[in-house]
Amino acid sequence: MDESDHPAPGCDAKDRRVARIGDVARLAKVSTATVSRALATPDRVSPEARARVAAAIAAIGYMPNPAARTLRSQKSRMVLVVLPDLANIFFSQILRGIEETLFEAGYGMIIGNLDGPPEKEARIAALAATGQVDGALLLNGHLFGQARGGRNLGSRTGAPVVALCEAIPADIPQIEVDNRAAAAAMTRHLAELGHRRIAYVTGPEGNVLERERFAGFRDGLAAASLAFDPALVHPGDYTLEAGTRIGAALARQPDPTAVFSSNDAMAIGLMRALIERGVRVPGDVSVAGFDDIEYAAVAEPALTTIRQPRRDLGRTGAAILLDLLAGRPAPARTRLETELVVRASTAAART
Repeated sequence: MDESDHPAPGCDAKDRRVARIGDVARLAKVSTATVSRALATPDRVSPEARARVAAAIAAIGYMPNPAARTLRSQKSRMVLVVLPDLANIFFSQILRGIEETLFEAGYGMIIGNLDGPPEKEARIAALAATGQVDGALLLNGHLFGQARGGRNLGSRTGAPVVALCEAIPADIPQIEVDNRAAAAAMTRHLAELGHRRIAYVTGPEGNVLERERFAGFRDGLAAASLAFDPALVHPGDYTLEAGTRIGAALARQPDPTAVFSSNDAMAIGLMRALIERGVRVPGDVSVAGFDDIEYAAVAEPALTTIRQPRRDLGRTGAAILLDLLAGRPAPARTRLETELVVRASTAAART
């Protein structure tokens, strides 16, 4: 049975009528080719024709067979989305934006979660190498698996690849924010509140986002004519636990009047550890983060942070990958705007 031979629902197996693509075309008053395009590449069909096709499909209960269509087109209509850690809430809104955009274009997605044993990476890359996905969105900060020369995830498939959030030194489209400028803006904001001893909590060593944000922190200090003090830099790893550990240490010697954490999870853990040990936030120490995850606004106190347009990052990355899949040109680099969100966790420096 191919995609033209699906029975209309609600009928007995012996007398049910088979709904065919031609039935949809006749009812919608379009060609069968237009029906196929409306299902496979809706952007190539006018909105009016798409509406008629959708109404006809609903009226007769036509069910396209994706397996048959895949066999004929040699396309899976699936996209691989590679994450460093699926448990990280930062990715939730990005995934939502990706899924929404792919769904609108008739694509699904497979999530490749790299958190775990090293052999997972090769298995995930094999999805592209064996043609099980048509392209990939990389949120993990590096090429991997079957990649050769930066252009293809799978050397045998030529699957297009787009880097999202973390820039990858390769000839593929990159979608990101200006992490360095955003971190500099937050550091200047703390300095403008009168803070002169500003601590910084890093992300994982070698992480491309951390390099940019740390550079921005130092830019902000320089712009405020504040000296950089290595003793105020505390190594972290983007986890809540790291923030809690660093907060406990700072509570014993609350030397800085402000702390800028390079992500929200660490900032929230740090605030909790300070408050549990009697340090007032922001009365004694102001705390700021980066990302504006869901918990930032409901933390106590609510967290001052840099808002990344996470849902838009996902939608933009998916849209650019769809352009590549359709043979359309794509920009080499796309940068979306961030926003400094001031909340209750920061205040004027104590005197």
